[in-house]
Amino acid sequence: MDHTLTSAPQDEADKRLDDAARAGWLYYVAGRRQDEIATILGVSRQSAQRLVSLAVSSGLVKVRIDHPIARCMELGQQLRTRFGLQHVDIVPADPMSQSTIVGIAEAGAAEIERCLKNPDAKIIAIGTGRTLKAAIDRLPKMDCPQHRIVSLAGNIAPDGSASFYNVIFALADVSKARSYPMALPVVASSAEEREMLHNQPLVAAPLKLAQSADIAFVGVGELGPGAPLHADGFVSTAELEELRRAGAVGEICGWAFDAQGKIIDGLTNTRVASGTLPSTKTCLVIAMAKGERKLPGIRAAIIGGLVNGLITDETTAEALLAP
Repeated sequence: MDHTLTSAPQDEADKRLDDAARAGWLYYVAGRRQDEIATILGVSRQSAQRLVSLAVSSGLVKVRIDHPIARCMELGQQLRTRFGLQHVDIVPADPMSQSTIVGIAEAGAAEIERCLKNPDAKIIAIGTGRTLKAAIDRLPKMDCPQHRIVSLAGNIAPDGSASFYNVIFALADVSKARSYPMALPVVASSAEEREMLHNQPLVAAPLKLAQSADIAFVGVGELGPGAPLHADGFVSTAELEELRRAGAVGEICGWAFDAQGKIIDGLTNTRVASGTLPSTKTCLVIAMAKGERKLPGIRAAIIGGLVNGLITDETTAEALLAP
């Protein structure tokens, strides 16, 4: 088990969190008993126990299990063989959970961290979405100025505000890498506006850089009821229905695609402000997604070669391998 802690700020207002961080470090990293922690911190055993609990509940302690689970490893190998994937990470499924994030966010964070810790300079492209945001929220602070991080999707919401699920700024903050945000709406108001925006020098440079990415991390959005593109206001109800009638089963960075992984001609795709996805011939494109509702989109993205890497759970993996 690898336990990573983040330190609380050193001021009076956060003294309790500071003590909780110390207690958490002593318990999880140094392996001290609670009575020993009490002695070290000069508090009662009950207080030490509460501080350790606070360290966990406050997110100061992040737990990662580094133990290969045989069934997950087997499923990962089968997916590599059947679909020719370059990277597969399968996490255990929790049958009691309805979350589409838990498990793969932790695995995604581990993979992003490994990528950032590579001493060789890399161009890292990053998509958007809830799962990616959850993964990056789990990253420890690092110092990786050798890398360049470029956004694959616009970061402007329909009302002109910064998109809540755009993650490039958070990733740049934890890694200290140079970042290239995409100063664009996710979906432009027209094809003409998209063209005009793409011709701006400050936009053209990140678009070009993204096509040279060494590795990319993306989410897969569903296009059924509750589709993120619709829920977040990027496409209307009528547009979503048009996409579904055209055979769209999923989207990556706003690009809607059909069951064969082919980008849908026309419709909202004429207005997607994101650049085209990096080619899997030159880039490792890792999708982070799981769940029954996302399954058609995950399968299509793999079949169509939109992605060549996958982080998912064992239930989704089994469904992908089913006849």
